Amino acid sequence: MSTNESDTEMMSQGVMSTGDDTRIFPDVAACIDCGGCVVACNRTWDMPRDEQRISISTMLEGEEGADGLNADPSQAMAQGESPGETSVPMQCYHCDNAPCVSVCPVDALVTKENGFVDVREDVCIGCQYCLSACPFGAPQFPDSDDGAAKLFGTGGTMDKCTMCEERQDVGKGPACAEECATDAILVGSSEQIADELDKRESGSFFNDQAMTVVFGDDAGAFGV
Repeated sequence: MSTNESDTEMMSQGVMSTGDDTRIFPDVAACIDCGGCVVACNRTWDMPRDEQRISISTMLEGEEGADGLNADPSQAMAQGESPGETSVPMQCYHCDNAPCVSVCPVDALVTKENGFVDVREDVCIGCQYCLSACPFGAPQFPDSDDGAAKLFGTGGTMDKCTMCEERQDVGKGPACAEECATDAILVGSSEQIADELDKRESGSFFNDQAMTVVFGDDAGAFGV
């Protein structure tokens, strides 16, 4: 299902389409670490305060980039220079080549026909292999007992960002993207996201290997 242009503008400039084969990806240059995405997610899904399906990871905090604080961190890194303080919205990107799906020994993680990576909670055994495999730290184990996990290999049932699939089914964008003040979370097809980053003159930030994990064959749209 796709939204029309006027509806998309009402939702968020970062939400370009919704539904089957939708992707979600950050424009790191636009993120200001306001935490609005975290609040939107927690409120929408009634998450406990100490649990987060999306978080902001800040690297090189307080440091100025090679070309000043307003430099695009992706461009700076591409040139081998320091990007300075950089904030990255981290969540499940519903990867095309999802390593969590590949390593799950009981097939609790599956890629659905519509492209969303889903957790089958009744199958998950809490082994945490997915947590070790995911390069973005998406898998969460809110009911884990660290001691029990070490002794018995159980970390409770895995939880992660669902990309608000239920909202997308009715033509709405993910809550985090809709409420991002700077449109730093992009939602749409791979081509739409690549075109929007190009239009903004923003880089993809992640390296080629990570981009291939996230977008698979579509990574070529980002110059990978």
